[in-house]
Amino acid sequence: MHYQAAVFDMDGLLLDTERVCQQAFQDACRHLSLPILNDTYLKIIGTNALSIKNIITAGYGPDLDYESLRIEWMKRYHAVVNFQAIPVKEGVIALLDWLREQSIPMAVATSSEKEVALTKLKLSGLEGYFQQLSSGCEVTHSKPHPEIFLLAAKRLNIDPTACLAFEDSNHGVRAAVSAGMHVFQVPDLVAPCAETLALGHEVKPSLTDVLLRLKNAQQENQ
Repeated sequence: MHYQAAVFDMDGLLLDTERVCQQAFQDACRHLSLPILNDTYLKIIGTNALSIKNIITAGYGPDLDYESLRIEWMKRYHAVVNFQAIPVKEGVIALLDWLREQSIPMAVATSSEKEVALTKLKLSGLEGYFQQLSSGCEVTHSKPHPEIFLLAAKRLNIDPTACLAFEDSNHGVRAAVSAGMHVFQVPDLVAPCAETLALGHEVKPSLTDVLLRLKNAQQENQ
């Protein structure tokens, strides 16, 4: 395993934000007397704002007032993530510290809006680890298209095939694999589907296990 850079998803991978977002969505639905369609909600994980709108609208039907739902949803979500440090997922700090010790440049590739992502990273104390950030509002195509990972690699000035990628979602994994990166998946709310598992990437229960895998690979190469 030869790599020169590392690219991380953020929500559900570095930060335990997916549950915060899901709770905000459910509370917004209750406020608007809408049914809570969890199967529809889980399909949006790992996608950008436009894809989220399309998926939610398809799930709820053409009579949905999506803008009203989005306002109530984001009001509740931002009341948390803009002012509170979201818990860091297991193994994050140890992995980031180890990669930094190896002088491996790191980037974030997140479907979140840029300013929101920067706020989350700052409040959680993670912003100093990353040299670059690519956000969903900066690309035309959402994950599972590889555009956001290719942009992250370009900004790091590293060939995508020389990058490690870390993801939790099926959409994100397909994007990173399509970009040619060596991918580790640490599932969060959604387990890897058969289609995703067929890609042949590595699936680990936590970033602690990912770090152990990288250390073992390093020792084997010495």
